Amino acid sequence: MDQGETFKVKDLSLSDEGRLRIDWAESRMPVLMKLRDEFSKTKPLKGQRVAGCLHVTKETAVLVETLVAAGAEVAWSGCNPLSTNDTIAAALAKNGIKIWAWHGMDTENYYWAIDKTLEFKPTLTLDDGADLIFRVHNNHSELAKGILGGTEETTTGVHRLRAMDADSKLKYPVIAVNDTPTKWEFDNVYGTGQSTLDGILRATSILLAGKTIVVAGYGHCGRGVANRAKGMGANVIVTEIDPIAALKATLEGFVVQKMETAAKVGDVFVTTTGMKDVITLDHIKTMKDGAILSNTGHYDVEIQVDALLEYATSVKEIRPNNEEIVLPEGHKVYLLARGRLVNLAAAEGHPSEVMDMSFSGQLMSLVSLAQKKIDVTGNHVYTLPDEIDKDIAEYKLVSMGIELDRLSDEQTAYLTAYDEGT
Repeated sequence: MDQGETFKVKDLSLSDEGRLRIDWAESRMPVLMKLRDEFSKTKPLKGQRVAGCLHVTKETAVLVETLVAAGAEVAWSGCNPLSTNDTIAAALAKNGIKIWAWHGMDTENYYWAIDKTLEFKPTLTLDDGADLIFRVHNNHSELAKGILGGTEETTTGVHRLRAMDADSKLKYPVIAVNDTPTKWEFDNVYGTGQSTLDGILRATSILLAGKTIVVAGYGHCGRGVANRAKGMGANVIVTEIDPIAALKATLEGFVVQKMETAAKVGDVFVTTTGMKDVITLDHIKTMKDGAILSNTGHYDVEIQVDALLEYATSVKEIRPNNEEIVLPEGHKVYLLARGRLVNLAAAEGHPSEVMDMSFSGQLMSLVSLAQKKIDVTGNHVYTLPDEIDKDIAEYKLVSMGIELDRLSDEQTAYLTAYDEGT
């Protein structure tokens, strides 16, 4: 482990490899790079101190270095013990970024790293899962009065923060970046769909065509996984608790079943719900010999991993991020990435192209908070204004060489006319 006053990473000698990965991501993220070019001149974050708790990937590094280019001081930690890419962490540390992150952190070091980012008294926070925000509220509440606001990247974190908001517990305003269309319509659907299958394939190298894949949850993430799996030739079963989501899955061509039914026939299971105990030990006992268990939700609570490991007669890692678990009944199941996010623990996370929009939303949210461009009237959860979100989408389209039609003056007037008849 390499450590200095402003960093702790696995191995600084990995920095050159990490820099190559970051260079590749930059070439795939034209919107964020356009904003970096603009903000390196205007410095909208000058004087701001940003504490970030987010997966340490090549795309995150592009965001971090863009924040610095915009004038901010930055301190960073990973938001999941298995999602840090050690080459990226090394490259950031070598570039002078305050960072405390390495792959395979235990719980104690995970929160120690978050605390290190808070030592320099941030004025803005950036989160994925809300652990940083909760750490401020529960362990460093004296810092809250100096924080202008924060941002939250993922569905699970937004749910937790909205619950805090409802109980009037939030001590500073937070922008739910997850709830902007350029995030959840693309990152959650296309990013999660592709990267989840990528993680499963890297950990197993199985053939997806012809397999029965059970997707728990048909929100944006589940829809992405189900459709990508269908495109690879899999037979997809969806489990749901919400009647609207279940009806949508049915009309989009998927079989909808209860988990207790699907457990008996599935070959591969993917949880995407953010809820605990979605796949229980009782479900696992009824599964086929050789069934594969994975999760792509933020926390490792969707599969009853502890109960499974305690019940098992033997556990061995048969491939990286793939454990063969023998049950007393004699059959085997395979657990991927210990039930943590398979797309980040076993693969590299979402493609750079889709994170380009999500992280542009993060950047614009922090700039908006710093420059008071958002109407923040209290300590609540807010969304990014539509006009900013649409600007990000249009920048992306321009980078892809796509042009839009424009309304004429007559068409614009027609939008608000109420005296037009048939």
